[in-house]
Amino acid sequence: MLYAVLSESRLRALLLFGLLAALAVPGTVFAQGGAADAISTPLHYPSAPGILFIPPSNQQQPLKQGQKFVAHTNIEVFVPSGLEPDEEPPYPGYGYETPASIACHYGLVSTGQYPNCNPNLTTVNPTGGSNSIAVVDAYDDPSAPGDLAWFSLQFGLPLKSKQFQVVWANPISSTCYRGTVPIDYTGGWEIEEATDIEWAHAMAPNATLYLVEACSPLDYDLKAAVLVASNLVQCGQTEIDPNTGVLGTCPKNSTGKGEVSMSWGGNEFVGENGSDGCAILDDSCFTTPYVVYFASSGDSPGVSWPGTSVNAVSAGGTTIRRNALSFNFIQEAAWTFTGGGQSAIEPIPNYQSSIAGIVGKWRGVPDWSFDADPYTGVYVYDTFPIQGFEYLEWLIVGGTSVSAPSLAGIENASGIFHSSSNLQLQVIYANKGITADFTDIQAGFCGNYMGFTAGSGWDFCTGVGVDNSYKGK
Repeated sequence: MLYAVLSESRLRALLLFGLLAALAVPGTVFAQGGAADAISTPLHYPSAPGILFIPPSNQQQPLKQGQKFVAHTNIEVFVPSGLEPDEEPPYPGYGYETPASIACHYGLVSTGQYPNCNPNLTTVNPTGGSNSIAVVDAYDDPSAPGDLAWFSLQFGLPLKSKQFQVVWANPISSTCYRGTVPIDYTGGWEIEEATDIEWAHAMAPNATLYLVEACSPLDYDLKAAVLVASNLVQCGQTEIDPNTGVLGTCPKNSTGKGEVSMSWGGNEFVGENGSDGCAILDDSCFTTPYVVYFASSGDSPGVSWPGTSVNAVSAGGTTIRRNALSFNFIQEAAWTFTGGGQSAIEPIPNYQSSIAGIVGKWRGVPDWSFDADPYTGVYVYDTFPIQGFEYLEWLIVGGTSVSAPSLAGIENASGIFHSSSNLQLQVIYANKGITADFTDIQAGFCGNYMGFTAGSGWDFCTGVGVDNSYKGK
């Protein structure tokens, strides 16, 4: 099923059972569960009073009989106090990131008269992008087309009516009744989807964008969605027979190129590194020619799959530190809760041979990083109610769910379309340490008990570092 892009007016109001009072409490955290009994002291360091909301979709779900993998989101939302529902970003008095400030900060546009890339002043957006980016998520976000349209309008990003499509990945083997994809009424997966499409589009505003919605976060539904996403990038077709629901393949000699973004993740499992031609959801599902796959490294200490897949670029997280008064840039450091470490399943790939002294015999993650701290997060427009309540339209969003689609967009806008994720990663590792290509992040900690340190060269917190132009990708 396809949706066209629709315009949307702002209708929503801020009411989350006493949220107005909570907004005045510095650093309040609404953890998984989202109820009054889920308030605790934050482990992050807020730059302003407000609340941190972690949707229940971020929790690792239990496996059912016959399953090997179930995904969770990697999304965190920070709501500064004192905002009104109809206020538009950038908010006066706050320094959260816009498409223009991120593009300035990561060397995608000229810094011009604002070398510190102040979010309240910088206005030059990225202009690149071509071919396709397909974002894979679970469940349906009925607000996605309108939210993307309003986000684009607010920040001056181009968006044509045929440039964005929502596709339901619903083959005959799906857990859903044919012709339907359910909604996650907690709102967690909807925030995930809004973030994914808006920031893939922000970084590559001229690329065709697909939101591929799986019926559930279960392995067989996600497998179908990944295959549909790969088909859409490669040949612009869903290749699901409308009569039988059987998933097909693209015609021979299809020449489509682009990226697939997977910002979800879950526990590693035996068999994830399989090569069975995607009979089950495993590494072999990420091998479509001229499609490069991006996956979040996770929002907690340790690793998650598919971020550990040798066939995916693992997207880690950083925090952008700004002056609290001027909002000028001070430093970029590792985000405390970014995922990172050694896989327990995946052996070290050839492209990581230069860091074998660090990772040993196993795949190390992340590969490449992006701002993911919710306290230094990016603006996202989302009108779907969170956990059944009306909420702010404009959110400050973090988590490595920001990283994966954003880096996929940057790679797309670079104009270099590699024949595989493996070749993409060979190029990234060959160019690590080249300051014109990447900025090495050398401050901050991450991992269990802060056991990993961001230091000179590749590390378990930020990989090769963050972007510093379209070069070397």
